[in-house]
Amino acid sequence: MINYSGTPKIETDRLILRKFEMTDAQSVFDHWLSDERVTDNRINPAHKTVSETVERVQKIISQYGSEDFCYWAIELKDTGELIGEIDLYDFDKATENCEVSYSLGYQWWNQGYGTEALRAVVEFGFRTMNIHKISAAHNTDNPASGRIMMKVGMEQEGIIRHMIRNSKNQYKDCAVYGLLQEDY
Repeated sequence: MINYSGTPKIETDRLILRKFEMTDAQSVFDHWLSDERVTDNRINPAHKTVSETVERVQKIISQYGSEDFCYWAIELKDTGELIGEIDLYDFDKATENCEVSYSLGYQWWNQGYGTEALRAVVEFGFRTMNIHKISAAHNTDNPASGRIMMKVGMEQEGIIRHMIRNSKNQYKDCAVYGLLQEDY
């Protein structure tokens, strides 16, 4: 059985994973949601105005009362700078499986932050929540995300053609990864 515990604060060597706050909206907009280099790997388009981001952050915050809502802001421990987001979602009670997704601001790519955040959330999912399997997917034209998944022990299970359609109305093939609790 999944042990839901909401979105507790998680600390790593360099990061603090915490709940979003309304004061984060400008940083979310500036650091990743308005940047097409980041949003090209997401389904939703880049935000054009901060008000779009404010609305999104409000929606996230409004769901923190639910024990099965696990959505973290990724903050640098040294500077307090907000650099991204990561979440566990799509919990399946029958299989005790879920998915994970993440986004990092372009400025923080290729510095190990994605791996560090994903490793912490995977550990939380298996050790605290008792998840059976955690899955993730990335656009095949974003292999760096797959390297992050492999670094935390996830294995590529296949490629699904035209799995998503991005904000530019382009179909994208996605590589699907998974990690079982017993292999963690």
